[in-house]
Amino acid sequence: METKIAVFKGKKIRKIIYNNEWWFSVVDIIEVLTESTNPRDYWYRLKKREAESSGVELSTFCRQLKLEAKDGKLRETDCVNTEHSFRIIQSIPSPKAEPFKCWLARVGYERVQEIEDPELATKRTRALYKAKGYSDNWIEKRMRGIAIRDELTDEWNKRDIKEQKEYAILTAEISEATFGMKPSEYKKFKKLKRENLRDHMNDLELIFSMLGEASTTEITRSRDSQGFDENLQSAKDGGKIAGDARKNLEKKSGRKVTSKQNYLEEPQNKKFLEE
Repeated sequence: METKIAVFKGKKIRKIIYNNEWWFSVVDIIEVLTESTNPRDYWYRLKKREAESSGVELSTFCRQLKLEAKDGKLRETDCVNTEHSFRIIQSIPSPKAEPFKCWLARVGYERVQEIEDPELATKRTRALYKAKGYSDNWIEKRMRGIAIRDELTDEWNKRDIKEQKEYAILTAEISEATFGMKPSEYKKFKKLKRENLRDHMNDLELIFSMLGEASTTEITRSRDSQGFDENLQSAKDGGKIAGDARKNLEKKSGRKVTSKQNYLEEPQNKKFLEE
């Protein structure tokens, strides 16, 4: 699961897909609606006030999900889905609530559309990359990589991998075996902060990422890996297949596959990625 950023009236609201639906950061919503200088404190007082006045515990609507903080680290954050976002918004006395409700409704509607017709999600993603200036060839590889990634995470979900931390560890093992770097190390290598690592990979990096994850999926199925420990070994072995192929290519070509170059360094594209 990757943290995404939504923009509402110039304000950033972190969101993440969990159980096939969008979940939003509560403190980000509060900051947008109240312009509070301390949204965490506002959230604490709001929960207390609502419990005393109506007996409703707003925290029961929340789940602690890991979102990327300002320092770039993943931290557990109170999040709510679209339905429960409305309940929290109702508790906030703010004239800004109505347009925010409309925005949430539109986001929810688009998600329902994408569930009913997954091709819509693919089209929207392609259009977004195209608007940012990515080439058609790169987009094709990126979209294929997303499909391979989804196939792998679906397998993990079937095999008792439920916690986000476990997904992150397994992904890191594949990356380390494939490239010799975990995702966090890879981002530092490319001098990235909040950006999505794969959005800044070149063609070969994307190809080897796909090979590592596709190999892991195949090994996982053939072994019928169950639980975290068995899937961890499958992830290491799947990544090693890609890693060995990468090393062989580097030996034959005399060039490294991993590159410090990234899309952010292209001046004509920088403005798109900052918007």
